[in-house]
Parts: sequence; C-alpha cells; structure tokens
Amino acid sequence: MVQSVPSLGKKVNFVNRKVVWWLCALALTAIVAPVRAAESATVPPVFVLRIAGAIGPASAEYVSRSLERAARQGAQLVVLQIDTPGGLDTSMRSMIKDIVASPVPVAAYVSPQGARAASAGTYILYAAHIAAMAPATNVGAATPVAIGMPTPGREPEPAGRAASAASAADGGHDTMSAKRINDASAYIRSLAQLRGRDAAWAELAVRESVSLSATDALARKVIDVVAGDVSDLLKKIDGRVLPLGDSRAGSVKLATAKAAVVTLEPDWRDRLLGVVSDPSLVLILMMIGVYGLLFEFMNPGFVAPGVIGAVALLLALWGLQMLPVNYAGLALILLGIAFFVAEAFVPSYGALGIGGVAAFAFGALLLIDSNVPGFGIPMSLVAVVTLVSAGFVIGVAGMAAKARRRPVVSGTPHMIGSVGEVIAFDAGEGWATVEGERWQVRAPEPLRAGQRVRIDKVEGLTLEVSPIAEAATSKGVSR
Repeated sequence: MVQSVPSLGKKVNFVNRKVVWWLCALALTAIVAPVRAAESATVPPVFVLRIAGAIGPASAEYVSRSLERAARQGAQLVVLQIDTPGGLDTSMRSMIKDIVASPVPVAAYVSPQGARAASAGTYILYAAHIAAMAPATNVGAATPVAIGMPTPGREPEPAGRAASAASAADGGHDTMSAKRINDASAYIRSLAQLRGRDAAWAELAVRESVSLSATDALARKVIDVVAGDVSDLLKKIDGRVLPLGDSRAGSVKLATAKAAVVTLEPDWRDRLLGVVSDPSLVLILMMIGVYGLLFEFMNPGFVAPGVIGAVALLLALWGLQMLPVNYAGLALILLGIAFFVAEAFVPSYGALGIGGVAAFAFGALLLIDSNVPGFGIPMSLVAVVTLVSAGFVIGVAGMAAKARRRPVVSGTPHMIGSVGEVIAFDAGEGWATVEGERWQVRAPEPLRAGQRVRIDKVEGLTLEVSPIAEAATSKGVSR
C-alpha cells in the first residue's frame, strides 16, 4: 500500500497537466477565432456577374443594376465573366459608361475555357479596370457590323485600311462604312489609353478584325492576367492598386485572396427583359396579339383571345422599343396585318390576303435593322409565320367562296319564288301567309281564301303574287 502512493500521484499530476493543456488550447481557439472572423468580416466581398450570349438591352440593364448594388453593399471588386459573340453598339456603350463611372473597380474576365470576347466584348474588356482571360479563350474581331441592308449589286468590302483608301478613291461610295470604322477605332483607342493597354492592336482588331489567344493577348499587354478560374484570378490580382475614375477619385488596393465571392444572378425583371428583347419572340408575340384580337373581333364575347392578344401585343411593342427596328419593315408588317383584317371582314377571294402575306414576309426580313449575331430573325421562323398567315388567308378565302355558292336563305332574293296561302282577297288586294308570316299581297286576277300563290315580286311590304295549280310542287312545299 505504501509503495503504490507515489505512482498514483504521478498519474494525477500527468492528468492535471493534460487538462491544463486542453484548457489552454480551447482558450487560444476562443481568442483567435473571433479575431479571424473579424478580419474576414472587414474584407469587402467580390461580386461576380455572368454575361453569356449577345449583348443587348437586357445585358446593359443587368450590369447597370448590379454595379449600383455592388456600390451600395460596399463590394471591393466586380468580376464580369464574358462569353459573347458581340452585340448592339448602343447596349455596349451603355455598359462601358457604367463601368468607367463605377465607384467599384471592374475586372472583365473571358471565361470559362473555350469562351470568347468578340466584337463588343473586346471593347468591354478594354474598358475594364482589369482585363483577364482564361486559357483557350480568344479576343478580337471588333469591326463594327453594318446597320441596314447592303446596297444591291455590291459585295461587302473588308474593313481594313486598304478598303478605306479604295472607298475614298472610288468616289466615297462607302463613306458611311468608313465613318463607322473610324469612330469605332477612335473609341477603342481611347479606352486603351485610359487603361494603359495596347492601343495599336486594338485598332487592328477594329480595322482588320484580328483576334488573339489568351497567351498572345497577355504577351501584347492587351490583358493583365491569365487565370484558370475566378478563385485563381482573385489570388493573382490580390494587392493590386487600381485608380478609380479621374485623378480626384483616388485609388483602391485589392484584398481579394480571402474575400467572399457573391454571384449576382439576373432578377425576374432582367430575365423578362432578356426574353422579350429576342427578335424572334417579338415577331411571334406580334402575330399572337394580332390573331387574338382579330378572333375576338370576329367572335365577340370569347374574352380569352382578346386578353391574350392584347397582352402579347403589348409585350411585343415593349420588345420592339428596345431593338434596332427598321421602320420600313415594321410598316410592311402592319400593312400586311391590315390586309389580313380586310380579307377577314371584306372577302376579296384572296387578293388582299396574298398582298398581306407578301408584305408581311418582306417586313419580317427587314424588321431588325442589324446583322449582329443573336439579333436577327431566322429565315426558318419567317417562313413558318408566313405559311401560317397564308393558311389563314386561304381559309378565309375558301369560306367566302363556299358562302357564295350556298343558296340564299334570307332577304328579298329568298322571297322570290316562295309559296304562300291566301287568307283573304278582294278588289285586287288581300292578305296571305308566307313561311308563317302575314303579308299584304296584290294580284292581277281574283283569288280565293285558301288558294296557294307564288311570289313574283317584292315591292316594299307588298308582294305581287300569281296563282298556282294545286298539284304543282312549289318551292314552299319542298321546304
């Protein structure tokens, strides 16, 4: 018993030391964790926006609203992920104005791998505070696309310096194209000078439609970073100092390595705007609206076609006011619709309908005044809608022809040849019943009550009749 006491004391001391160490570790964790949490809480977040597809009014609205939200919530950086074939010039310039004026720096990042920043995407990349690309991506081909229909009999010319010189030597026939290219060239050069990027290559991208891979773009100082994903990008740009706006706006130092990443998805309004601003859907909505209202006018009281048609037509008009509309094309579509309506109410046995189909087809082809990818109306859709309209015209014309061949069942022509029965007759005039109705009759010869007569002529409310043999098969009997 006496010898076991020292070993028991050693065990107690060991347990006490272990407990003390555990308590110290817990205390240290309790102290460090809040400090780390406080440090991470003081690091402003990074907002990520995604733009995939053609740049249009919906994209510009999405970027504008997101930059405002990032400024309100104190974000330190907005990463704009881009994968676009180009877009509308007005929408692109609106986005660039918002980026340049933003109090939050913007990093334009061409990703994921295989993406591109062509045409309008190149301008946006140059306008951003940081330009980045993922491997296996490309940038360039920023020549502005001609607006409107090309001159008949002429092939489109290359947008290079030689083309501009040839245009001038040929009497300036392509003056508008030269003005458009020079304006775009000066615009992208100013953006390159603002961000300190390669302005010479930017002008080549506009004038000669050249493109670069991500590695070549980094070597030519077109971009600042090549990164595999957003996390890699944030690590590589951590600690960079970026100027904001003019010299009075100051600069900001990025701390993005451990910043929280918030992805901003388009809200319902942006999604609806993106759907409605699709030219193909605008054309479909327009036709649904017209046919819905036409059916309601032809069959009052159904209500549903009228409601659906009115909503569809209003959505189509909303979409049209955001697109580069060719008003000649719109006028042709409206003329075609007017011919359809006239054919339905004043049948011309297809003459008005054929004119309406032709006007509608040409109007649909000319409706969108741009050759920008993603903003044209496919020929297949134009063909389908034209065939549907032609089917409507053929149906209306067929019903009109069928109605013309149908026997008359009402009115004065129907009365001629009908048979009635004399009720009373005296001095050349009397009364008779015809198809259950009482009519005043007149005859050149005497008639007796109960005698059957045939109507020969209608004068106002008086019928001129003549007697018929009792055994004759009359028109009235056959009924």
